[in-house]
Amino acid sequence: MLSIALAGKPNAGKSTFYTAATMAEVDVANYPFTTIDANRGVSYVRTECPCLEREERCNADNCEDGKRYVPVELIDVAGLVPGAHEGKGLGNQFLDALTNADVIVNVVDASGGTNAKGEPVDVGSHDPLEDIDFVEEEMDLWLAGIVDRNWEGVERASRSPDFDLDDELAEMLSGFGAGPTEIATILRDLEYPDDPIQWDDEHRENLAREVRATTKPIVVAANKIDVAPQENVERLLDLDKPVVPTTAEGELALRRAAENDLVDYDPGDETIDIGDGVNDAQREALEDLADTMAEWGGTGVQAAFDYAVYELLDHLTAYPVEDAAKWSDGSGNVLPDAFLLPDGSTPVDLAYAVHSDIGDGYLHAVDARSSREISDEYELEEGDVIKIVSTA
Repeated sequence: MLSIALAGKPNAGKSTFYTAATMAEVDVANYPFTTIDANRGVSYVRTECPCLEREERCNADNCEDGKRYVPVELIDVAGLVPGAHEGKGLGNQFLDALTNADVIVNVVDASGGTNAKGEPVDVGSHDPLEDIDFVEEEMDLWLAGIVDRNWEGVERASRSPDFDLDDELAEMLSGFGAGPTEIATILRDLEYPDDPIQWDDEHRENLAREVRATTKPIVVAANKIDVAPQENVERLLDLDKPVVPTTAEGELALRRAAENDLVDYDPGDETIDIGDGVNDAQREALEDLADTMAEWGGTGVQAAFDYAVYELLDHLTAYPVEDAAKWSDGSGNVLPDAFLLPDGSTPVDLAYAVHSDIGDGYLHAVDARSSREISDEYELEEGDVIKIVSTA
């Protein structure tokens, strides 16, 4: 399962973001370090289900009338403060929790209502643009420190006649998702001495920054748009970075309202239908939220996750089935499973994603739409429905 981590300074709304996305109860409060130990739960990315092409919708648990929700892991960790890479605040604990994340959502208080340390201030008095590079810089310097502390081992290994820098760095940084292919690509774009003993702090820091950018890409969630000065949000959106306007509190309110049948809403919808069972105060609040959604294209929480997985990580959704004609498994369940795979994946990769035994016994695959056998080298596309034929 892919892993998305929520990062940001304290009090930017990460815990509310997490609660809204998982509907798991966690501490949410207006003070720094509400979160101490990382919260881990399951959220979803949203895509169109192939069942929209059929006369009837599928009966998959994670499909709502053709809106398909594919599970991902969501991590909410303690907030960053200046100097986190040096261990200040809960810095080391925060950064260690990010090690296994595939992508980062940097939750920024777009309202400017919290200072650099996450302490409440008057709305608009803090510039949210100062918080954009903050998380990135702390992560880069934290990883640079790890590289620096382990560099002596690289220097010792370089004395061996069969030394290979790519392999040595891949071994050192494998815990961050940097394998030999990623390392080779990163080194091609860097200038550095052939002899690791001649590397200086700048060389190691440049390496760390590129490794972080490659293995932990970041999308910014410009949070609290419902109370943020509009010019703040527009300035954030003008940045040369992926930024999604969000209201985590709005998303949480809608999730809870939908649970109580007060609104018709599915995560990621850009509009809501308000029911008759709401009182005047609830209707006014929901209508205000509907206006915010109309202005920014929804609450943005779902959009942030979708962008992180489908755009930054460049993944696609594929649907394995046993019956190519009915698009079902052996029990008759239509499109019961959906898998997130990197762009460029093949039917063989899908087989291994289903189960290692299915991959080991792979014989061939069939495109369920055309009922034709496809090449083992065929590159899957978003929404492909594939029958895997295997000896397993």
